[in-house]
Amino acid sequence: MVILRSRSQPRRRGAPRPRSEAKRAQIVEAALGHFAEHGYHGARVGDIAAELDIAKGSIFQHFGSKDGLFLEVYKRAVHSFPAYLDAPAEVRAQGFFEVVRYWLERTEHMLREDWIPYRVALLGNHGTSLPLKREINRFLMMEDPYGTVPFVRQGLERGELRSDLDEAMITSILDWTMERFQDALLTEELDPGLFHRAGQTAEKKAARIRQFVEVLRRAIGTA
Repeated sequence: MVILRSRSQPRRRGAPRPRSEAKRAQIVEAALGHFAEHGYHGARVGDIAAELDIAKGSIFQHFGSKDGLFLEVYKRAVHSFPAYLDAPAEVRAQGFFEVVRYWLERTEHMLREDWIPYRVALLGNHGTSLPLKREINRFLMMEDPYGTVPFVRQGLERGELRSDLDEAMITSILDWTMERFQDALLTEELDPGLFHRAGQTAEKKAARIRQFVEVLRRAIGTA
Protein backbone atom coordinates (compact mmCIF):
# COMPACT_ATOMS: atom_id res chain seq x y z
CA MET A 1 0.00 0.00 0.00
CA VAL A 2 1.39 3.42 -0.99
CA ILE A 3 1.01 6.19 1.59
CA LEU A 4 0.97 9.69 0.19
CA ARG A 5 2.48 12.36 2.43
CA SER A 6 1.36 15.94 2.06
CA ARG A 7 4.06 18.55 1.70
CA SER A 8 3.03 20.11 5.01
CA GLN A 9 3.03 16.81 6.91
CA PRO A 10 6.20 16.50 9.03
CA ARG A 11 8.49 13.53 8.59
CA ARG A 12 8.32 11.04 11.43
CA ARG A 13 11.13 11.36 13.91
CA GLY A 14 13.75 8.71 13.28
CA ALA A 15 12.76 8.02 9.68
CA PRO A 16 15.76 7.52 7.41
CA ARG A 17 16.81 10.54 5.38
CA PRO A 18 17.74 9.59 1.82
CA ARG A 19 20.43 12.26 1.46
CA SER A 20 22.04 11.25 4.75
CA GLU A 21 21.98 7.56 3.85
CA ALA A 22 23.44 8.31 0.43
CA LYS A 23 26.27 10.28 2.03
CA ARG A 24 27.00 7.45 4.49
CA ALA A 25 27.16 4.99 1.61
CA GLN A 26 29.51 7.32 -0.30
CA ILE A 27 31.83 7.58 2.69
CA VAL A 28 31.85 3.80 3.23
CA GLU A 29 32.64 3.19 -0.43
CA ALA A 30 35.60 5.57 -0.36
CA ALA A 31 36.82 4.18 2.96
CA LEU A 32 36.81 0.64 1.55
CA GLY A 33 39.62 1.51 -0.81
CA HIS A 34 41.58 3.45 1.79
CA PHE A 35 41.49 0.68 4.40
CA ALA A 36 42.29 -1.97 1.80
CA GLU A 37 45.29 -0.04 0.51
CA HIS A 38 46.73 1.36 3.73
CA GLY A 39 45.53 -1.05 6.41
CA TYR A 40 43.51 -0.14 9.47
CA HIS A 41 46.26 1.79 11.24
CA GLY A 42 47.63 3.44 8.11
CA ALA A 43 44.31 4.71 6.76
CA ARG A 44 43.51 8.29 7.79
CA VAL A 45 40.02 9.71 8.16
CA GLY A 46 41.33 13.06 6.94
CA ASP A 47 42.48 11.51 3.65
CA ILE A 48 39.07 9.91 3.14
CA ALA A 49 37.39 13.25 3.77
CA ALA A 50 39.76 14.98 1.36
CA GLU A 51 38.97 12.48 -1.40
CA LEU A 52 35.26 13.18 -0.96
CA ASP A 53 35.81 16.94 -0.54
CA ILE A 54 33.94 16.98 2.76
CA ALA A 55 34.87 18.03 6.29
CA LYS A 56 36.59 15.45 8.46
CA GLY A 57 34.04 16.17 11.16
CA SER A 58 31.27 15.08 8.81
CA ILE A 59 32.64 11.53 8.85
CA PHE A 60 32.77 11.52 12.65
CA GLN A 61 29.22 12.88 12.71
CA HIS A 62 28.01 9.86 10.72
CA PHE A 63 30.16 7.13 12.30
CA GLY A 64 31.37 8.47 15.63
CA SER A 65 34.97 7.32 15.33
CA LYS A 66 37.48 5.59 13.08
CA ASP A 67 36.44 2.29 14.67
CA GLY A 68 32.81 3.03 13.86
CA LEU A 69 33.71 3.79 10.26
CA PHE A 70 35.78 0.63 9.88
CA LEU A 71 32.98 -1.50 11.36
CA GLU A 72 30.58 -0.25 8.68
CA VAL A 73 33.24 -0.79 6.01
CA TYR A 74 33.78 -4.34 7.29
CA LYS A 75 30.04 -5.03 7.17
CA ARG A 76 29.88 -3.71 3.61
CA ALA A 77 32.80 -5.93 2.58
CA VAL A 78 31.49 -9.10 4.21
CA HIS A 79 27.96 -8.64 2.87
CA SER A 80 29.43 -8.64 -0.65
CA PHE A 81 30.61 -12.25 -0.22
CA PRO A 82 28.40 -15.16 -1.30
CA ALA A 83 26.72 -17.31 1.33
CA TYR A 84 27.28 -21.05 1.55
CA LEU A 85 23.93 -21.86 -0.04
CA ASP A 86 24.68 -19.58 -2.99
CA ALA A 87 26.70 -22.47 -4.44
CA PRO A 88 25.31 -23.85 -7.72
CA ALA A 89 22.39 -26.25 -7.39
CA GLU A 90 24.40 -29.16 -8.75
CA VAL A 91 27.02 -28.62 -6.04
CA ARG A 92 24.41 -28.34 -3.27
CA ALA A 93 22.86 -31.57 -4.49
CA GLN A 94 26.15 -33.37 -3.80
CA GLY A 95 25.94 -32.54 -0.12
CA PHE A 96 27.28 -30.41 2.71
CA PHE A 97 30.97 -31.20 2.33
CA GLU A 98 31.00 -30.73 -1.43
CA VAL A 99 29.67 -27.20 -0.85
CA VAL A 100 32.55 -26.61 1.59
CA ARG A 101 35.04 -27.90 -0.98
CA TYR A 102 33.49 -25.75 -3.73
CA TRP A 103 33.97 -22.50 -1.81
CA LEU A 104 37.49 -23.38 -0.72
CA GLU A 105 38.49 -24.09 -4.31
CA ARG A 106 37.03 -20.72 -5.38
CA THR A 107 38.76 -18.70 -2.66
CA GLU A 108 41.65 -17.43 -4.75
CA HIS A 109 39.45 -16.90 -7.80
CA MET A 110 37.09 -14.64 -5.84
CA LEU A 111 40.06 -12.75 -4.44
CA ARG A 112 41.29 -12.02 -7.97
CA GLU A 113 37.81 -10.84 -8.96
CA ASP A 114 37.77 -8.16 -6.26
CA TRP A 115 40.59 -8.00 -3.74
CA ILE A 116 39.29 -4.98 -1.80
CA PRO A 117 36.57 -6.65 0.32
CA TYR A 118 38.83 -9.63 1.04
CA ARG A 119 41.60 -7.33 2.18
CA VAL A 120 39.17 -5.47 4.47
CA ALA A 121 37.86 -8.78 5.86
CA LEU A 122 41.42 -9.90 6.63
CA LEU A 123 42.07 -6.61 8.40
CA GLY A 124 38.92 -7.01 10.47
CA ASN A 125 39.83 -10.56 11.43
CA HIS A 126 43.50 -9.97 12.23
CA GLY A 127 44.54 -6.32 12.08
CA THR A 128 42.32 -4.34 14.44
CA SER A 129 42.12 -3.58 18.14
CA LEU A 130 40.48 -5.97 20.60
CA PRO A 131 37.43 -3.72 21.29
CA LEU A 132 36.77 -3.42 17.56
CA LYS A 133 37.25 -7.15 17.11
CA ARG A 134 34.55 -7.71 19.75
CA GLU A 135 32.16 -5.55 17.72
CA ILE A 136 33.02 -7.48 14.58
CA ASN A 137 32.40 -10.80 16.33
CA ARG A 138 29.06 -9.50 17.62
CA PHE A 139 28.07 -8.51 14.09
CA LEU A 140 29.07 -11.91 12.69
CA MET A 141 27.07 -13.69 15.37
CA MET A 142 23.95 -11.54 15.05
CA GLU A 143 23.75 -11.17 11.27
CA ASP A 144 25.37 -14.43 10.06
CA PRO A 145 26.44 -12.86 6.73
CA TYR A 146 27.77 -16.15 5.32
CA GLY A 147 24.53 -17.98 6.03
CA THR A 148 26.32 -20.55 8.18
CA VAL A 149 23.30 -21.32 10.37
CA PRO A 150 20.88 -22.27 7.56
CA PHE A 151 23.69 -24.21 5.87
CA VAL A 152 24.35 -26.23 9.04
CA ARG A 153 20.63 -26.79 9.59
CA GLN A 154 20.29 -28.15 6.09
CA GLY A 155 23.19 -30.52 6.74
CA LEU A 156 21.51 -31.71 9.95
CA GLU A 157 18.17 -32.18 8.22
CA ARG A 158 19.85 -34.29 5.53
CA GLY A 159 21.57 -36.42 8.14
CA GLU A 160 25.04 -35.39 6.95
CA LEU A 161 26.11 -33.86 10.28
CA ARG A 162 26.39 -35.35 13.72
CA SER A 163 23.17 -35.11 15.70
CA ASP A 164 25.02 -35.57 18.99
CA LEU A 165 26.69 -32.16 18.59
CA ASP A 166 24.91 -28.92 19.39
CA GLU A 167 23.98 -26.90 16.30
CA ALA A 168 25.77 -23.84 17.69
CA MET A 169 28.92 -25.89 18.24
CA ILE A 170 28.92 -27.15 14.64
CA THR A 171 28.33 -23.62 13.38
CA SER A 172 31.24 -22.26 15.43
CA ILE A 173 33.59 -25.05 14.33
CA LEU A 174 32.75 -24.41 10.69
CA ASP A 175 33.16 -20.63 10.99
CA TRP A 176 36.47 -20.83 12.88
CA THR A 177 38.13 -23.47 10.75
CA MET A 178 36.96 -22.13 7.39
CA GLU A 179 38.09 -18.59 8.19
CA ARG A 180 41.52 -19.73 9.29
CA PHE A 181 42.02 -22.13 6.41
CA GLN A 182 40.96 -19.57 3.80
CA ASP A 183 43.32 -17.04 5.38
CA ALA A 184 46.14 -19.57 4.96
CA LEU A 185 45.16 -20.01 1.32
CA LEU A 186 45.35 -16.28 0.67
CA THR A 187 47.98 -14.77 2.93
CA GLU A 188 51.46 -16.12 3.52
CA GLU A 189 52.06 -14.33 6.80
CA LEU A 190 48.92 -15.94 8.27
CA ASP A 191 49.93 -19.43 7.12
CA PRO A 192 51.30 -21.59 9.94
CA GLY A 193 53.33 -23.61 7.42
CA LEU A 194 50.58 -25.72 5.93
CA PHE A 195 51.23 -24.57 2.37
CA HIS A 196 54.36 -22.45 2.19
CA ARG A 197 56.66 -24.78 4.04
CA ALA A 198 56.04 -27.42 1.37
CA GLY A 199 55.62 -25.08 -1.61
CA GLN A 200 52.53 -23.62 -3.27
CA THR A 201 51.91 -25.75 -6.33
CA ALA A 202 48.31 -26.06 -7.45
CA GLU A 203 48.43 -29.81 -6.91
CA LYS A 204 49.57 -29.42 -3.29
CA LYS A 205 46.92 -26.83 -2.57
CA ALA A 206 44.23 -29.07 -4.03
CA ALA A 207 45.50 -31.95 -1.89
CA ARG A 208 45.43 -29.76 1.24
CA ILE A 209 41.85 -28.72 0.49
CA ARG A 210 40.80 -32.36 0.12
CA GLN A 211 42.53 -33.23 3.38
CA PHE A 212 40.92 -30.30 5.19
CA VAL A 213 37.46 -31.33 4.01
CA GLU A 214 38.13 -34.89 5.15
CA VAL A 215 39.28 -33.71 8.60
CA LEU A 216 36.14 -31.53 8.89
CA ARG A 217 33.96 -34.46 7.79
CA ARG A 218 35.44 -36.68 10.51
CA ALA A 219 34.93 -33.94 13.12
CA ILE A 220 31.32 -32.97 12.44
CA GLY A 221 30.02 -35.37 9.79
CA THR A 222 28.15 -38.61 10.23
CA ALA A 223 29.98 -41.86 9.70
